[in-house]
Amino acid sequence: MSRPRIVFMGTPEFAVASLAACFELGDVVAVVTQPDKPKGRGNTVTAPPVKELALSRGVPVLQPTKLRTPPFSEELRQYAPDICVVTAYGRILPKDLLDLPTKGCVNVHGSLLPRFRGAAPIQWAIAHGDTETGVSLMVMDEGLDTGPVLAMKRLPIAADDTSATLYPKLAALGGEVLREFLPAYLSGELKPVPQPSEGMVLAPIIEKDQGRLDFTKPAVELERRLRAFTPWPGAFTTLGGKLLKVHRALASGGSGTPGTVLASGPDGIEVACGEGSLVLLELQPEGKRVMRAADFLLGNKLAPGSQPFAGA
Repeated sequence: MSRPRIVFMGTPEFAVASLAACFELGDVVAVVTQPDKPKGRGNTVTAPPVKELALSRGVPVLQPTKLRTPPFSEELRQYAPDICVVTAYGRILPKDLLDLPTKGCVNVHGSLLPRFRGAAPIQWAIAHGDTETGVSLMVMDEGLDTGPVLAMKRLPIAADDTSATLYPKLAALGGEVLREFLPAYLSGELKPVPQPSEGMVLAPIIEKDQGRLDFTKPAVELERRLRAFTPWPGAFTTLGGKLLKVHRALASGGSGTPGTVLASGPDGIEVACGEGSLVLLELQPEGKRVMRAADFLLGNKLAPGSQPFAGA
């Protein structure tokens, strides 16, 4: 077919590489993104990154607050899309919208489906201790990331990867999977394959309190969750009634009653966990800067044998 007419739907920085790929692969006739939202300490109303790229390319930007009532598909119909490409848009698409493009809607999802269907696949891949993740290109249906898969690209998860470091790597991979496989799907050469029934794991939206360190859990699990929840919501505990964020930690082999300080010094603050121990390396007291454990201990004496953390 001649250059396809593409409607792109996406919102955060993660989707920008996918939109850039679409500009290469066809004529992007419209971009749909979430409404502008207040951001930062000053609550400045900020446009989504996808909108900024679209406007720089002179493409119409649509920011509906609702997709079902009135049917947003009627507004999109005027653009006569051959296909809709969706990356991290942030809403479930209704059937009338899925059925509108001639070739349907495809989605770039940040996991190896059916593992980690849902809103937070990058975070949960790290939290589960996976050593590999990737992106999937699938044809969308009405379910939550349940559509048949066209292609996958894989990426190793390094032992020190956080969501913040994995995010841009997977975003770039999303652009690659579109460049490599979307043309073959549009020409009819590439056929989608149903997802296997086994191996499905959900990746639900992250809640703030999930970042709280529960020292009754295994140290390995806490270290993974710290990396998974960086940058948000972070890992934290409470010390002296005030919030204490932990920015970097390592699992170790110490033992003791969970929450007990086993050692504290220049090499970190070692805290006993349900299994093993967690060595806190970089901390941020409430209202203060991030600091190494050695600097933190200059103003906070944590004696071995003490249980200073709330919930310990």
